[in-house]
Amino acid sequence: MTIGMVGAFWAVSALLVLTPGADWAYAITAGLRYRSVLPAISGLLAGYLVITVVVAAGAAALITSTPGALTVLTLAGAGYLAYLGITTILDPPTPQADGSGEGSWLTQAGRGAMVSGFNPKALLLFLALLPQFTDPAAAWPLTVQLVALGGLHMLMCAVVYTGVGTGSRTLLRARPAAARLVARCSGVAMTAISAGLLIEQIRHF
Repeated sequence: MTIGMVGAFWAVSALLVLTPGADWAYAITAGLRYRSVLPAISGLLAGYLVITVVVAAGAAALITSTPGALTVLTLAGAGYLAYLGITTILDPPTPQADGSGEGSWLTQAGRGAMVSGFNPKALLLFLALLPQFTDPAAAWPLTVQLVALGGLHMLMCAVVYTGVGTGSRTLLRARPAAARLVARCSGVAMTAISAGLLIEQIRHF
C-alpha cells in the first residue's frame, strides 16, 4: 500500500464525508440538543468501526450474498432513520445553554452507532471502496490494510462531524428560530433518506 494509494483514498474519503447525509443530520441535531457532541460523534465512529471490522473479517461478502440479509439491514436502518427524522421534525431541538437537553452518553452514542452502523449503503460502500486501495503484495497483511484505511476514514469523520455539530450550535445559539428550522431540515433529510432506502427495496420486489 503506497503513499499514493493512501492519498487517493484520503481524497475519496474526504469527498464522501463532506457530502451531507444522515450523519450530518444527526451531528447537527446533537449539536443543537446536547451540551457536547462528543457522545454522538463517538457513536457514529463506533458504527463505522463495526463496519470496518466486518469488511476486514470478510463477513460483508457473506452478508451481501445471503438472500434477505441486506434487506433486513436496510429496513432496520430505514426504520430507525425515519424514527429519528420524524421525532426531530415534531420536536426540533434548540441550543440549550444550561445543558437541560443533556441525555446520557450511552444513549447519544447508541443513536449515533445506529445511524452509521445500520446504514447498508455504508456497508456496500466500504466493501466496494476499501479493497480497491489495498495491495495484496504489500508487507502489511490485507486485513491490516483494510483496518488502516477504515481508521483513516473514521478520522476524517471525526474531524468533519465534530465541526458540523459544534458549528451548528455556535452559529445558531442566539437564533432559536433558525435553529429550529435547521433542525427540522435535518429531520426532513433523515426521513427522506429512510424513504429512499424503502423505495429502493420495494423496487427490488
